Amino acid sequence: MSASRISPLRVAVLASGRGSNLQAVIDAIEAKQVQATIVAVISNKKNAVALERARKYAIKDIFVDPKPFAGQPDSREAYDRALLALLQELDAELVLLAGYMKIVTGVLVNAYANRMMNIHPSLLPSFPGLDVQKKAIEWGCKLAGCTVHFVTEGVDEGPIIVQAAVPILDHDTPDSLAARILEQEHKIYPRAVQLFAEGRLRVDGRRVFIDQAVPVGEAVISPS
Repeated sequence: MSASRISPLRVAVLASGRGSNLQAVIDAIEAKQVQATIVAVISNKKNAVALERARKYAIKDIFVDPKPFAGQPDSREAYDRALLALLQELDAELVLLAGYMKIVTGVLVNAYANRMMNIHPSLLPSFPGLDVQKKAIEWGCKLAGCTVHFVTEGVDEGPIIVQAAVPILDHDTPDSLAARILEQEHKIYPRAVQLFAEGRLRVDGRRVFIDQAVPVGEAVISPS
């Protein structure tokens, strides 16, 4: 545990696409449901809609071009070292992956162990990776959903923080199921950020425990 939190949690967001989960977190912060501030939105895609969302809210938007790193033997690690230097300069305390279409390396994972979150549109550990709604329907699952987890070097393998389930209906297509799952994503990602901001997440091996809320008037302690 670290010292008592005085200022809002400093959050950086890595995004590659439209950033709908980014918007959900922004909305929750605006509504005072999440005690955090987004210090930057960073993308590997110059024209990512997520960067446009950041500019709309006067949030620092940063494009980090992966092309200059492509020729290096450790191109992925070199790119992540550049991101890490940027995150450290921003004094980011928590990093959110929000539709970030790059696999992060140990460079970032180790620097932000239990301080980097991702959201995945399945009930992990079932169906990591891509095309998860299609797989859930094909397997005849009765439930699907989404998972917020801490990021590790394994793809979608990190300790699970929060999950939400939705039923799979007989007439569902991958698109219709994805739309209903996305509604739940927009609820549980801000929730996970607030739990972190309140210092209530405790990791023990593969399990994440949510401690009781701090009584009113007592200091809130952030995770170490």
